[in-house]
Amino acid sequence: MHNTQPIGIFDSGVGGLTVWKELVNSLPNESIIYYADNNNCPYGPKKKKEIIELSSRVVDFLLSKNCKIVIVACNTATASAIEYLRSNYSAPFIGMEPAVKPAALNSKTKSIAVLATEGTFNGKLYIETSQKYAKDVELNVKVGNGLVDIVEKGLVDDLETENHLSQLVKSLIEKNIDHLVLGCTHYPFLTEKLKKVLPDKVEIVDPAPAVIKQTRRVLEQFGLLNMQNLSPSYEFYSSGKTKILKQLLKEITTKKTTIIEL
Repeated sequence: MHNTQPIGIFDSGVGGLTVWKELVNSLPNESIIYYADNNNCPYGPKKKKEIIELSSRVVDFLLSKNCKIVIVACNTATASAIEYLRSNYSAPFIGMEPAVKPAALNSKTKSIAVLATEGTFNGKLYIETSQKYAKDVELNVKVGNGLVDIVEKGLVDDLETENHLSQLVKSLIEKNIDHLVLGCTHYPFLTEKLKKVLPDKVEIVDPAPAVIKQTRRVLEQFGLLNMQNLSPSYEFYSSGKTKILKQLLKEITTKKTTIIEL
């Protein structure tokens, strides 16, 4: 391993771009290789065994590209596969964790909510985190049915999307929540729409910044932080169509990128 090697990052689709954006802003010297497994998206409804198989296939690809660390920028894949990946590969792995802790600590109404996929809610990590940090608050959970597809199909600004979100969060609003934790990397793309249907007092919590802080800590721990690269490269690979990937990249960055459809 050398500090000039790229960081690998993957998601079931384009959701991980929310983490990629934070990574580029916080660690500007690092080259990054992103894999979007669009052909198998969404991961949420899939069985654990299949998610492990899909994740392993992507990790094999990223490691073949000499990635020095892998960010599993998918809450479902983290919940189902991160333990397997850490046990079967020597590279360091960073996973996603719903930001229940800061939401619980900062809640004034003592009522918070997590919006995530079914696979995330069933994961060991989410259950342990909730039991540890949400003892003193009412924790409301909501499966974000259809939200991944909305982002993957480029329908974020569609009128029906706002209506769909309004129905999803209606029961959470009735619980007097003041924090909504986004438990899927696709969901931050819906932040502006969520703000329209939530009361002003509700803070939307994106876990990406905390994940990148952990990435920096691990890179420093292994002596892999790149402090000198003045011309990092950004490569994107997709197992499916790249139209939405290209569209979202134009919206979130002016960096030069290379996009390859496998």
